[in-house]
Amino acid sequence: MPEIRTVAVIIQGRVQGVGYRFWTRGEADRLGLAGHVRNRPDGSVQALFSGAPDAVARMLEACRQGPPGARVTNIAVTEDTGLPQEAGFAIH
Repeated sequence: MPEIRTVAVIIQGRVQGVGYRFWTRGEADRLGLAGHVRNRPDGSVQALFSGAPDAVARMLEACRQGPPGARVTNIAVTEDTGLPQEAGFAIH
């Protein structure tokens, strides 16, 4: 069975109203990751990424830049032992 890494991520900065969630879904799909992304009331974006460790690492690096128009100021990453409850990658 292949190794799976799952991380919970909070992305802060100008990340709402710039297409960050839709960009995240596209990048996650391209990398073959499962999980989800959602806006938080405090203006940050929360995501869960699960998949091959190298793909998760590439996704985290991409999140530091984000889509055009985003300005990421901080990313908090927490290792997670669970797996996403749904297949694929969803926007919530």
